[in-house]
Amino acid sequence: MGRRGRAARPAAAGRPGAVQRGAVSDLRRALLVLAPGPLTTVQDLGRRGHGHLGAGRSGAADRGALRLANRLLANPEGAACLEVTMGGLAVRAVGDLLVTLTGAPCPAVVGCPGGRTRGIGHASVERLPDGATLRLGVPPRGLRTYLAVRGGVDVPQVLGSRATDLLSGLGPERPAPGSLLPVGPAPAGFPVADLAPVPEPESGVLMLDVLPGPRHDWFTPGALAALCSEPYEVTADSDRVGMRLRGPRLERARDGELPSEGMVPGALQVPPSGQPTLFLADHPVTGGYPVIAVVRDHHVDRAAQARPGQRVRFRMTRDSRPAGRGRP
Repeated sequence: MGRRGRAARPAAAGRPGAVQRGAVSDLRRALLVLAPGPLTTVQDLGRRGHGHLGAGRSGAADRGALRLANRLLANPEGAACLEVTMGGLAVRAVGDLLVTLTGAPCPAVVGCPGGRTRGIGHASVERLPDGATLRLGVPPRGLRTYLAVRGGVDVPQVLGSRATDLLSGLGPERPAPGSLLPVGPAPAGFPVADLAPVPEPESGVLMLDVLPGPRHDWFTPGALAALCSEPYEVTADSDRVGMRLRGPRLERARDGELPSEGMVPGALQVPPSGQPTLFLADHPVTGGYPVIAVVRDHHVDRAAQARPGQRVRFRMTRDSRPAGRGRP
């Protein structure tokens, strides 16, 4: 971190803690966390190539939203941002900053040191003056909002990534009140757009494309049809690891245990209950329950914005080749 200050060593992500505590004057450009909301984590595009060490990719649950935020600020697409679940985040600017919000749109208000307040737009480039506060409300639709800052959140890397993995505990601690998040140097290029008119996350029934999974033959002949026949409800027992679903029971055709094998984002793993779990960014590297289907990569981001109580439907795509296995 050099002169911008040092962050605390990585710790178990389930235990909130300060990334950096100390005098604001220690850093020239930073975000001071006043309130983290229900769940705020530092995320980038994740760490790849470490499955043999038991380390999953992690990274942003909605990768497209993170990429968009960084493009708007002329950051590298994989720069670290804050992933904010169900709003509630409040931060104060240390130094003049440029920021943007993408993903789930939420009410956002900037309070200036002189007492003036103003709302800011979504997927737009906004100035956050030194000492100003930014407060996020609860998004009316969608689940995860991304706060990006020009220069990126500059916490230390772990295995080549700044992402917080809630399953393994790798990466920076979850920001807590008083956490000081350093901001990296501004990139040489300048933003070329100040607004991106992108569609908002869907609030109705969410349609997700799937391929047959590597273990679809462990289920009865009608199980894949049952998976796509009726909507499933996203339960409250869902997080960045996986989305637990409630709906038609998927019947197995064979008993016995399956040796652990590699898992991928989007895998629909089915435990003995017959109710599938859709793996998201912090999924385990391996799993022992059979995978009946895999959500296609272009719809995993869409799935990451589904909130508890929302319903999802699965649609088998024309490509009927079973999704590959063993690629953590």
